[in-house]
Amino acid sequence: MTKPIPDGSHTITMHLILSPAAEAIAFYEKAFGAEQLAKMPTPDGKIMHAMLKIGDSQLMLNDPMMGGKSPKELGGTNATVHLYVEDADKVYNRAVEAGATVLMPIEDAFWGDRYGMVVDPFGQQWAIATHQEDVTPEEMGARAAKLFGG
Repeated sequence: MTKPIPDGSHTITMHLILSPAAEAIAFYEKAFGAEQLAKMPTPDGKIMHAMLKIGDSQLMLNDPMMGGKSPKELGGTNATVHLYVEDADKVYNRAVEAGATVLMPIEDAFWGDRYGMVVDPFGQQWAIATHQEDVTPEEMGARAAKLFGG
């Protein structure tokens, strides 16, 4: 029996438009340990569809086509891919070494995560985090107020 949600997929799966998608795949393999599950090239060598696995989640991506535009074509992105990992420092540093640009240095965040943000060479933002402390909403509010001077 065919399953309505394929094995390994979740109800929501990020689908990125990046250019060149083949280079993005290679970057994600190096920076985030991505595993390529599928790749469908077009006759001219662009990527019509690719499926990667990072940790326990899947990520779809393709080159711009059918009106879709990459973050670089748009001058930025309106979405950040949030990546929870066992060792945020290790993954963050590996991404930077692979060519990502620092948006936010990695630090202990007031909400309980070890957290930092980068932009990959294709214009996509990534938040990299390791949850290290459960913080109550009250404590989180107090920490945020202290941080932002209120």
